[in-house]
Amino acid sequence: MARVTIMIPTQRRPDGLAVAARSVFGQAGVDPSTLELVIVDNDQVPSAQSVANDLAKTAPFPVLYVHEPRPGVAFARNAGMAKASGDLIAFLDDDEEAPAGWLAGLLAARERFDADVVFGPVKTRAPAHVVEHRDYLERFFSREGPSEAVVLDRHYGCGNSLLRRAALPDPVAPFSQERNHIGGEDDMLFGHMGAAGARFAWEPAAWVWEEPVLSRLNLRYTIARAFAYGQGPSSHCAAAIPRDYVGVARWMVIGLGQAAVFGAVAGFKWLTRAHDRADWLDRAARGLGKTLWFGPFKIQFYGRTA
Repeated sequence: MARVTIMIPTQRRPDGLAVAARSVFGQAGVDPSTLELVIVDNDQVPSAQSVANDLAKTAPFPVLYVHEPRPGVAFARNAGMAKASGDLIAFLDDDEEAPAGWLAGLLAARERFDADVVFGPVKTRAPAHVVEHRDYLERFFSREGPSEAVVLDRHYGCGNSLLRRAALPDPVAPFSQERNHIGGEDDMLFGHMGAAGARFAWEPAAWVWEEPVLSRLNLRYTIARAFAYGQGPSSHCAAAIPRDYVGVARWMVIGLGQAAVFGAVAGFKWLTRAHDRADWLDRAARGLGKTLWFGPFKIQFYGRTA
């Protein structure tokens, strides 16, 4: 039977980490003797160590603590991979909570489709006092997909996913360090895997709750993040070996058109106070990101531990 490592990278979110880890302890339909939990603390000081130690006392399987003081999401994920002993790696974020059937759902889909990576839905819960743009904000942080379990022709992000280690280009350090501060290290990895013929699958039953920190539940954060997401296709073409100059140019032109059209609609929606005005601003930002993807326009979301 394959051994499974559940990995939770964390940075200064002790309460969220505890919720995520305890939800992992309550997984049903999976033999606990095949499981381990790896907690990766990406803080300059080992701020999550005491939480990890407390969690280990009541855990039904081993809890391994890794301190990665170097700031960056890729550093954190790679440090966890180096510690993990699993043939399969399940990723859960420290602001997520997994229902009891989560892991069994991911594992069943992997077997059914012989998948290298399986993704599941993310359902966002915003606090009751978040009223303005609430629907948009919950959609932004959520992940939706097909209503049935299927093989995918695309990929999603690393949070709530199951990876087959043998399919990774580097089984110990698969995440690119150049994405440490801007994110998208998972998108780059899955993009390379897809180009090499990896099989992706989707399991709607393997969903998780997500409760974003309050500092992110605002347009200032989400529109900047949408801009960074938009940079993904152009950056991916630029990072290809050899560099895909035609792809970069194509995405930049597409992005310019999207920014112009969606930006105009967003301006009108804002003037009329339309309920969906944030959605159109988001689309415009993603388009602009495809065009302004280089150098000084890169936005740092990760890697701040000081």
